[in-house]
Amino acid sequence: MIYGYLVVVLNVCFIVVVSSAFLNCKPGKKVNSCYCVAGRHSALEPRVGGAHTQSDSAVKPAITLSRGDPLTGPPVRTSMERLCIAVATCVLASASVKDEHFGNNPLQAHDWWGQYEEGIRHYSKEALNKEFPEKTRAASFSHPVFRCPDMSPSPSVPSSVEFVKAADIKVIAALGDSLTTAIGANATTVLGIPIEFRHVSWSIGGYGSFQHVITLANILKLFNPNLLGAAPGKTVHGMQAHISETGFNLAVTGHNTFHLPSQTRHLIDTLRGYEGLNFEKDWKLLTILMGMNDICDYCKDKALFSADNFIHYITVSLEMLMNEVKCKQIVFKDPVCPREFSVAAFGTHLPRVVLQVPRMIVNVVQILPMQTLREVQRPTPGCLLQRSFCPCLIEPAARSAELLELVEVNWEFQRRLELLLYSDRFFRDNFAVVLQPFLKHADPPRLPNGKIDMTFFTHDCFHFTIKGHEELAKGLWNNMFQPEGGKMTVSSFSDPVTLSCPPKEHPYIFTRPTAARAAQRPSRASVSLLLLAALRGFLFA
Repeated sequence: MIYGYLVVVLNVCFIVVVSSAFLNCKPGKKVNSCYCVAGRHSALEPRVGGAHTQSDSAVKPAITLSRGDPLTGPPVRTSMERLCIAVATCVLASASVKDEHFGNNPLQAHDWWGQYEEGIRHYSKEALNKEFPEKTRAASFSHPVFRCPDMSPSPSVPSSVEFVKAADIKVIAALGDSLTTAIGANATTVLGIPIEFRHVSWSIGGYGSFQHVITLANILKLFNPNLLGAAPGKTVHGMQAHISETGFNLAVTGHNTFHLPSQTRHLIDTLRGYEGLNFEKDWKLLTILMGMNDICDYCKDKALFSADNFIHYITVSLEMLMNEVKCKQIVFKDPVCPREFSVAAFGTHLPRVVLQVPRMIVNVVQILPMQTLREVQRPTPGCLLQRSFCPCLIEPAARSAELLELVEVNWEFQRRLELLLYSDRFFRDNFAVVLQPFLKHADPPRLPNGKIDMTFFTHDCFHFTIKGHEELAKGLWNNMFQPEGGKMTVSSFSDPVTLSCPPKEHPYIFTRPTAARAAQRPSRASVSLLLLAALRGFLFA
């Protein structure tokens, strides 16, 4: 209680100190080297306009937190800029951001801000402001050009989910938690951890081009420069963000798997109402990675964060996406969406059929084996946040019953996800869910001496820097063009993943599961012929 009052008093003091700088502040106006924050603008920076991504030839967007953003210039930071970050951090950390379903109960929701606040209170002033340039990306950095023999789209828009090439993807989206929001991914100090660097996120970041940063979206932009949905900017956790900043990266830092259905509903509504997107005809690629926070919170509520609940909420979310497809496939004269279509139900008077196909491929990425993250430790203040963010993993003693139970639960999450998705349950002509397993056995990257390579991890020793995000992007891309049973898994990111081109003999994203291949379903054409034959026999009997 006393600590809570102290936080309020300190926040008031900070605000009083800088109030004169903000008296005439307007959104986007620069005051003493500090950008104002107001309304829905969700970063301490000028807004980045436009929700559409830029082509490879476009000028890099001016996305800066301050003049020290390593993507745009050398690290020069004034005292006013430091104070701006500190004020924003204190105000946000003390703010009560309620979860839409579970309120502020720490046993029911992943209280990210509370954990961050608890972690940084142990830091000295010097530790809070210490910079780590090795964890950031220099402005001069450039990747070699990546080209494939065939980068063209299909001659016509494919109607089957089995024949979708990379260049056929028109829309990209992502759901998940802080790994997808890319929290702290290019932060220079611990105070930058709350910044969500969505524009460099492994699965959907749209910063610059492939040569600036490797993300799944930037790879796809090489094949289709007009890709829609890549995240163009940064946000700050806990502050409202506009789609012009997030793109279709609708992941939320701190979310557990029980939040996934609400994220899914938000995505469906967003895609349906987005101007310039053809919901029925455009092929859409969605990537989902969820579950790590459930492991981190498992000891707080073993029922809520059980493997059963993990699979339940994953299933509910995927069925929401698939049922959205099914309910738009056939529209009858009366507003119903039947489960089956039978001649017996309608006799010889068949109603007019209108096809509306949402066309979606969903990558569900297998969760990490998290035990090895306990090794990501250093005698630096930043690693205090690791204990704060993931106490159920970090706090148990080595070889303790609590730790062994958590490792077993982590493995059960992986096993149950395979059991759910290595089937044809979520496979349709125009919709497919594919489990991408490249992270299943991943070990943290190590130096030649066997120690953890800390340049892959942010200041909290828990999330990935841009360097880590790029390896995730390459692993996901390669998995997409490998068949089930032949997909690579990464044993360690110590050796960089080599980016592959789609194979010449099968230039399409692999979507058909082994279960569907083993029991080939009749094609739509064969079903139509059978139906006509049955009608003919009925009419002329």
